[in-house]
Amino acid sequence: MASDSDPIDSPPGLPDVPGADLPPGADTLPPLSALTPSTRLVVGASALGDLALRTWVASLLATTVTPLVAATSLRQSRDERGNLNFYAELAAARDSEKSFPPPIEPPRVSSRPAGRLAAWLARGTVDNISFDSSFTAINPALRKRWAGWKSNNVVRAQHWRHDDGPRPTLCVIHGFMGSSYLANGRFFSMPWYYRAGYDVLMFTLPFHGQRAEKLSPFSGFGFFAGGLSGFAESMAQAVHDFRSVIDYLRHTGVQRIALTGISLGGYTSALVASVDDRLEAVIPNCPVVTPATMFDQWFPANKLVQLGFHLYDINRAELDAGLAYHGPLNYRPRLPRDRRMIITGLGDRMAPPEQAVLLWNHWDRCALHWFPGNHVLHVSQLDYLRRMTGFLHEVMFG
Repeated sequence: MASDSDPIDSPPGLPDVPGADLPPGADTLPPLSALTPSTRLVVGASALGDLALRTWVASLLATTVTPLVAATSLRQSRDERGNLNFYAELAAARDSEKSFPPPIEPPRVSSRPAGRLAAWLARGTVDNISFDSSFTAINPALRKRWAGWKSNNVVRAQHWRHDDGPRPTLCVIHGFMGSSYLANGRFFSMPWYYRAGYDVLMFTLPFHGQRAEKLSPFSGFGFFAGGLSGFAESMAQAVHDFRSVIDYLRHTGVQRIALTGISLGGYTSALVASVDDRLEAVIPNCPVVTPATMFDQWFPANKLVQLGFHLYDINRAELDAGLAYHGPLNYRPRLPRDRRMIITGLGDRMAPPEQAVLLWNHWDRCALHWFPGNHVLHVSQLDYLRRMTGFLHEVMFG
């Protein structure tokens, strides 16, 4: 196991402006007025960059998803409202075991070498693994549709492993549209963690990467293209399939598993931690926590939300009740408080830091580390990666 002083490559060209842990007794993140002038400058510039990115992503969603949702709702508006009520009733019970039943059998995994580039990045053995998803739609009304997916119903992940046997494994879940193994391996400094003694597994969310269905205009399109009920089932499948990955790792002899994820992956990570107690630690990074609140701020995607109210004849309270089904704030975490950590960027406008604070309060004010960057440019990433390293070392190698 490498020590915390080993070098982690920091992204070039980013200012070295450190973040910090939220101190004991703090009620929220520090206001801008409490930051140094240089930190305020970085936060402000980061926020402006994120606003541009947010508008681009929101425009992409509005132009590609809106026509499909509108066409579907004209035929099935009554069904969609009934589906939303179905998820609202599940959410009201606040029973994660009922909401997210576990896989019944371990997966039958196929494995093949990932290729020279992945092996070069890891400097070790890298396999692309896949298996048929055993997920059945939670809502009986959607089971036929969900069973008809081809690419999406094959679970995929990339596994970096050591040849001397299973090691403590750090799992990573990417964000919306961000399914590239190469990009995520670099962004999360996976080579360093691998050389520090971890095995690494990067999980592909439903409808992303090779799981995207034919004619999808971009990776992740199908996650929201099915409307509110499709979003709910996508999240349910993400949780189910990742629990199958845990089954696979356990079957191969892995004893300690930690999970981190960014953005939509952070949302998924927090939800998995509310469902499965086999994780040693969980670290949501820039997590989405309440998607409806977030989309309210995303022009023009907020127009899609307003269109949904009209097409489905629902109000905001009904929307919130249905979305609570897959919201991590609706369930208690299954991991002890000292095994939870949250990371957020003060300049993040894709998943604003207020989202992380909501989760922090729900998670009994566990460890929270902030950095001055935004959703994509993680200024002082070196700082929080070292913080993650120390946090994980205690539970993964202690």
